Amino acid sequence: MALESESDVLEHGDRAPDFELEGVDGDTYDLESFDDHDAVLVVFTCNHCPYAKAKFDAMNEIAAEYGDVAVVGINPNDAEAYPEDSFETMREYVERGEIDVTAYLRDETQEVARAYGAVCTPDPFLFENDDDVFRLAYHGRFDDALNPEAEPSGRPGEEVRSAIESVLAGESPEAEFRPSRGCSIKWRE
Repeated sequence: MALESESDVLEHGDRAPDFELEGVDGDTYDLESFDDHDAVLVVFTCNHCPYAKAKFDAMNEIAAEYGDVAVVGINPNDAEAYPEDSFETMREYVERGEIDVTAYLRDETQEVARAYGAVCTPDPFLFENDDDVFRLAYHGRFDDALNPEAEPSGRPGEEVRSAIESVLAGESPEAEFRPSRGCSIKWRE
């Protein structure tokens, strides 16, 4: 099912909701873990959704190209109903190099996804570091390729990259909201 993220939970300039989540590397992460970065890109994603999988390369490239930006994947899906989204399988994706970002975290309780207002995978949120307070600078889509098999008109992740470059230059990203498109988050009953 293709959904568009139209969350209004967080608005431009809002503080990022904090979290404490386990990463596939065995470490526990919170926002303070990324204080040494100029920005953090939080992407609600998963292992099984074709829309999310189509953006893995863009996520990995952004993580490799922008050393000042922490790229944090968060998987909130119900792994009981969707076994491919289990913590063990998340670890396998990282070990195989399919996901190669700063941290890949498990939101077992789904509280973090709810706090951010995430509704689909992938759903990217870019926060700029304002004296160790992360404030929302961009929420939208990776690029204009809205279907898993589609190619973007520019570089993969072009819209997120543009937002990152604006933040790193001390500017505000473009204000027009273009929602992300993907599979619905698989909420528990």
